[in-house]
Amino acid sequence: MNKEPLIILTGPTSVGKTSLSISLAKAVDGEIISADSMQVYKYMDIGTAKITEDEMQGVPHYLISEFNPDEEFNVFKFQQYAKKYIKTIRDKNKIPILVGGTGFYIQSVIYDINFEENDSDKSYRNELEGLLESKGSLYLHELLTKLDPLSAKEIHPNNGKRIIRALEYFHQTGESISVHNKEQREQESPYLYKYFVLNKDRVSLYDTINNRVDIMIEKGLVDEVRSLKTMGYTKDLISMQGLGYKEILDFIEGNTTLDEAIEKLKRDTRHYAKRQLTWFRREKEVTWVNKDEFVDENAILDYLLDSLRKHGIII
Repeated sequence: MNKEPLIILTGPTSVGKTSLSISLAKAVDGEIISADSMQVYKYMDIGTAKITEDEMQGVPHYLISEFNPDEEFNVFKFQQYAKKYIKTIRDKNKIPILVGGTGFYIQSVIYDINFEENDSDKSYRNELEGLLESKGSLYLHELLTKLDPLSAKEIHPNNGKRIIRALEYFHQTGESISVHNKEQREQESPYLYKYFVLNKDRVSLYDTINNRVDIMIEKGLVDEVRSLKTMGYTKDLISMQGLGYKEILDFIEGNTTLDEAIEKLKRDTRHYAKRQLTWFRREKEVTWVNKDEFVDENAILDYLLDSLRKHGIII
């Protein structure tokens, strides 16, 4: 069986994936599918550091601004859309490139993970969503720790969406979702893929994160969040729990000062970057690309193209 080619370009938030992804897409005649759990939402541009039309330089992008903030979007839905867009891109004889920092989304595609989505009984999920709203994600995380300590260890206590999915899976099957996902990861990928993880010195990365938050504030993040609130998008939505939105919403609602919200956003984003790197280190068959070892972005691009040729993805 001839496997379809697939390129993955990922790395922690603020590492500099966007401009490199455009150069890469142009060099290999590729099109980009965003693997970012937040850039998929409309009206959420500044806080997600969403690529602009100008920055795209004519390279087609998929899963950018395709869903309203109150529409459900999860890894199962991402996988469905990503597979559809991979086919669309391949039908044009172009190469699909997954770009973004949501590791679980990327994993769902390259291993074609079977999530066994079961919609026949939504009562338990509704119950869990009610508990999330009334008692918070920490309460659900403690519940998961009792039932499935292995998954609880892998899922951040603030990630209500994934905690609910793990509890729901355990409720349906009596098995740990982390064991299921591990088995799925060990399957052979249907793609001929190359998985690049962009990284740089930790101190430099954290400086970039702090600077990016300052730029977001200058660009009008507070007004963006205020506008979303005016449109009726409330803090209980998964989208509004995203980095940059929940912190600024706290300020708008008078629970904190702007300076406190900014510092919290910087801290939480640094923690998120650290968790992303931990995730990528667990993945097999990844090629780490340390930006500090290259003169400039052109040198990085040459390295990526050389790796893709050796792997048989491009000629």
